Amino acid sequence: MKEGPDIARVAALLGDPARANMLTALMGGRALTATELAQEAGVTPQTASSHLAKLEAGMIVTPRKQGRHRYFTLSGPDIVEALEVLMGIANRVGHNRVRTGPKDPELRHARVCYDHLAGDMGVALFEGLTKRNLIESDLNGVALTAAGITFAGEFGIDLDALRSKRRPLCRECLDWSARQSHLAGSFGAALLDRFYDLGWARRGVESRIVRFSREGERQFRDLVNF
Repeated sequence: MKEGPDIARVAALLGDPARANMLTALMGGRALTATELAQEAGVTPQTASSHLAKLEAGMIVTPRKQGRHRYFTLSGPDIVEALEVLMGIANRVGHNRVRTGPKDPELRHARVCYDHLAGDMGVALFEGLTKRNLIESDLNGVALTAAGITFAGEFGIDLDALRSKRRPLCRECLDWSARQSHLAGSFGAALLDRFYDLGWARRGVESRIVRFSREGERQFRDLVNF
């Protein structure tokens, strides 16, 4: 028997169509109930509970109880990154679902990937920060430069607070729709929160879509020289 991580077990948990729909719904970072996830998966509540029990046992999702309800979230940002990579592979090799309507272009333009910006705008952010020498990439991953540290403070982001978390400050995440990198990690999440605070963008109701105002998109483009 081969030693090491059992990727077959994880792949089996992610590969079921109903479970894949549930996990995709949770990529927006919101906690959802079993009933809500059943609707997302197109299955009965009883079937959804069975799927969620398997995902919980496999440590793919984490339950949270509040009052009479149990809510589920993804167990960590690495699950989101794995799902984004799988979505990118499916898109590249042509295993795509039929497009459902006008939301798809919006999802491709700007969406939340767990808690950071993805889509065309997310890729533009990564490229813009790189061109401005605010972040740099090497074999060890992505890191803020000295100029990036200065920028973060000027932009209203508390790096000391971010560093106190166990999560990496910067992390590269492969965007499924653009097939290029966007910025994950606590700094990527803080940037998106800052865009919300500044009124540049807002989160779509019950959706992963991020909608920038006209002025917000102009300010964003100035920020990344896009």
